[in-house]
Amino acid sequence: MTTNDDQKSLKINAWGETIGERVSTYLSPTLKEDPADAEVISHKLMVRAGLIRKLSAGIYNYLPMGLRSLWKLERIIRSEMNRSGAKEILLPCVQPGDLWRESGRWEQYGPELLRFKDRHDHDCVFGPTHEEVVTDIIRREIRSFRDLPLNLYQIQTKFRDEIRPRFGLMRGREFIMKDAYSFDVDDQGAEVAYRKMYRSYENIFRNCGLQFAVVEADSGPIGGSYSHEFMVLADTGEDALVSCPGCGYAANMEKAELTDYPAQSAPAGPLTKIHTPNCTDVPTLARFLNIPESSILKSMLFEASSENGPEHVLVVIPGNREINLIKLKNALGGLTPVLCTPQAAEEITGVIKGYVTPLGAKVRIIADQMSAKLTAGVVGAGEKDYHFTGARPGVDFKIDGVFDLAQTQAADPCPRCGAPIVLKRGIEVGHVFKLGTKYSKALGSTFTAPDGSDKLIVMGCYGIGVGRTLAASIEQNHDRDGIIWPMALAPFQVILLPLEVQNEQISTAAETLFDQLTELGVETLLDDRDLRPGNKFKDADLLGIPIKITISKKGLANGQFELKHRRTGEVVMIPEKDASKIIFGLCTLALQKGGQN
Repeated sequence: MTTNDDQKSLKINAWGETIGERVSTYLSPTLKEDPADAEVISHKLMVRAGLIRKLSAGIYNYLPMGLRSLWKLERIIRSEMNRSGAKEILLPCVQPGDLWRESGRWEQYGPELLRFKDRHDHDCVFGPTHEEVVTDIIRREIRSFRDLPLNLYQIQTKFRDEIRPRFGLMRGREFIMKDAYSFDVDDQGAEVAYRKMYRSYENIFRNCGLQFAVVEADSGPIGGSYSHEFMVLADTGEDALVSCPGCGYAANMEKAELTDYPAQSAPAGPLTKIHTPNCTDVPTLARFLNIPESSILKSMLFEASSENGPEHVLVVIPGNREINLIKLKNALGGLTPVLCTPQAAEEITGVIKGYVTPLGAKVRIIADQMSAKLTAGVVGAGEKDYHFTGARPGVDFKIDGVFDLAQTQAADPCPRCGAPIVLKRGIEVGHVFKLGTKYSKALGSTFTAPDGSDKLIVMGCYGIGVGRTLAASIEQNHDRDGIIWPMALAPFQVILLPLEVQNEQISTAAETLFDQLTELGVETLLDDRDLRPGNKFKDADLLGIPIKITISKKGLANGQFELKHRRTGEVVMIPEKDASKIIFGLCTLALQKGGQN
């Protein structure tokens, strides 16, 4: 038990947090087994290490160990945001539905928007983001060009009612987000604000000790003219990204451009109908005809709903390529495409799967750029077990539009310099958008220009998933024994492991070092539990605290402590009399190196 005197002796840092803690009085429940519902490593380890506990689907409690790391990340974010000149605010979670109707997103956002009514029967939402609310502040408070530029940010809870929340903090329903919004008099000013936030984000993730990439991205439901994603690199990442080692071009898979890629025309000749029994898929047909898969033009029927009702679109693409649905959505003017089921496609075209043809099709046809360039291809004949060879795009069948629709593959030529593209995996943790006047126009947010005219404010917005960044850090930094925290995000910098707490010499040495380290400001966790050494070692590795100090009879007999680096596994013996100074120096050096240890 901790006495009142013990509580009074706890040292507090400048942020009001304890510098040192004892495991016996700290809520840090560890588990030996992975939780049954956890699929990704960060979810497994955050639960096992006692950082979080599930309340309901996609909603988690932060326990003390997890909250310490969260606070550290928030401090890094605040430091860079404040250094950039942004001003912190705090906006309500609950927002009036009327604001969302003004912006047009009440209908657009979809079921992820949690809608409800208050006791006065007013429509409300639990905010998934705050563009409407912050724009409402600006339209009420900003009058003149002299009041601009301005950047406001907050760190706050959001809610998006994901249909299938999973992966712990990676894709939850309730989450903590840093969102910032810039306001400028023109596009030039907005570009300056965007680049300033871009650099601030680079500093934030670098100071977290994370390896990351910045990629061009699609703006999605937030809108705007262009955007970039910040991706923590991890082999277990849920997102694919492309990068060019030649010129540095990088984009997520949704946005990745293709100006050219290998595709081979079928042999030239007259349009000929041939018998292709049981060739219902591209690989089978390619083997039957002994031609490359890229010589086959597969035709896929999509449905896109608009105010005028559903529209059916036939998409033609080389057989060795997959369709990028975001590119297709943009090609359709923002309408969401849904691939028709084989049954629905047969009802509409009268043809079974594998034999749909663009020849004579009564629907709109759009083609991927490379399929349109082929001099001839193999297409379905609109009849079971038959295909056409020698089909010429734009000649034997109409093309109503040509677009970049294909998904990038490894070794495709870079759209900037032509060097082979490399595919990587990553986790999106930040996103910056250049919004333009989308929200200021919808909500009537204007300022008076020097010539006396009213002009729309030009906006940008900038988000970081705070809890998601913690999870991404673990996806990037772990081994089979547990978490490997970067020094900048670790809940504690050092863990002390006295192996026999009943031994007075060992416990005294541990308490003395604990006091020395906390006096120096080193965040230290003392495992004062009376447990077997193996249990303490396993918990220390699971928690991932960067520096582990073992205090044993053998070491003390030589006047030494054992110091082990969690990341490298390197073990060194350090003199007991100089231990606090050595440990303090290691922690300071790690933080100076950008948070990595």
